[in-house]
Amino acid sequence: MKILVINSGSSSLKYQLIDMETEAVIAKGTCERIGIDGSKLTHKAKGAEFIIEQDMPDHKVAVALVLKALTDEKTGVLSSMDKIDAVGHRAVASGEIFKQTTLVSDETMRLMEEIKDLAPLHNPAAIVGVNACRAAMPNTPMALVFDTSFHFTMPDYAYMYAIDYEHYEKYKIRRYGFHGTSHKFVSLEAAKYLGKKPQDLKIVTCHLGNGSSITAVDGGKSVDTSMGFTPLAGVPMGTRSGDIDFAAAEYLAKKEGMDISEAATYLNKKGGVAGVSGVSSDFRDLTKAAGEGNKRAQLALDMFAYACKKYVGAYAAAMNGVDCIVFTAGVGENTPCVRQAICENMQYLGLEIDEEKNLQKNDGSIRDISGKNSKVKVLIIPTNEELVIARETAELL
Repeated sequence: MKILVINSGSSSLKYQLIDMETEAVIAKGTCERIGIDGSKLTHKAKGAEFIIEQDMPDHKVAVALVLKALTDEKTGVLSSMDKIDAVGHRAVASGEIFKQTTLVSDETMRLMEEIKDLAPLHNPAAIVGVNACRAAMPNTPMALVFDTSFHFTMPDYAYMYAIDYEHYEKYKIRRYGFHGTSHKFVSLEAAKYLGKKPQDLKIVTCHLGNGSSITAVDGGKSVDTSMGFTPLAGVPMGTRSGDIDFAAAEYLAKKEGMDISEAATYLNKKGGVAGVSGVSSDFRDLTKAAGEGNKRAQLALDMFAYACKKYVGAYAAAMNGVDCIVFTAGVGENTPCVRQAICENMQYLGLEIDEEKNLQKNDGSIRDISGKNSKVKVLIIPTNEELVIARETAELL
């Protein structure tokens, strides 16, 4: 079975074609700047990289370009689109309507329209991507794989907000959590690496990137996670504020003459480490600036690491212990100073890391950076959300 995985962003589209018999990636690529001047497709297949510069006014055109690249005589790996057995689409927010991977149909797409406001930067793009694929491949089965699915095992006292219960029942306002495919993948890989069953482990998974979330995985199940009703909550991120007192946000909005929608946009796009540092949302820029003496860049790094440390400690308490901490995603895999800052002064957990191992360059493999006397394993595990999406699509079908 060959499954095409589609991850649609607001102005981008990432894809992988995976052979499920071996779980090997046959081809992959990214469409950039969709709807913007200078759009291009970077397609990797046959051991080569192909750059296709072509105007992509919308996702429908982008999908058509991807399918052409997959079947083209020069760049292709398929004789025809009929060789694609199924398509798995990443969807960010599910509400309580979808609690598991779901087959795409007219009805599911109608329901997706109803909940698109739960993730205004992500869900509308996913809907456009699905519709574009359905138009191009009307007879190919497709699945929606949700970031939230992994977190539906959280107990009610962990996902509920302290609001009028009738409003929860009416509007389903609660903690949903995100990055579920990543947290699921790395927690399973950690168990496999340690030679143990997932149900026998207490793991804190740290998906740290431009968007960051931390999850408590007890016995293979998510029992708490840092993001909330939307991906805004939790630790400070690239441009998202993370946790903030609502009254402070209201106060700032009044002072700056913002309405509530503008305030939400501000917290999503003008905050985070970019807002604190005044330098960048990219941690490579932050660490460089901090190393050159930029105090605000250092403050942003310190705030990020401190927030992550608090979540690690809280989740160790919630699970009555922790066996393993996993770092993944762009920052988690590639920024030693952040891992060091999160893990230092955690002797009460019996946690220490090997500084030399921590500084080694990321080579794409699983790395154990635990100190020799550490009672807690500390692992760096490259995430693979696309593979989880393909697996869940195959399982559903």
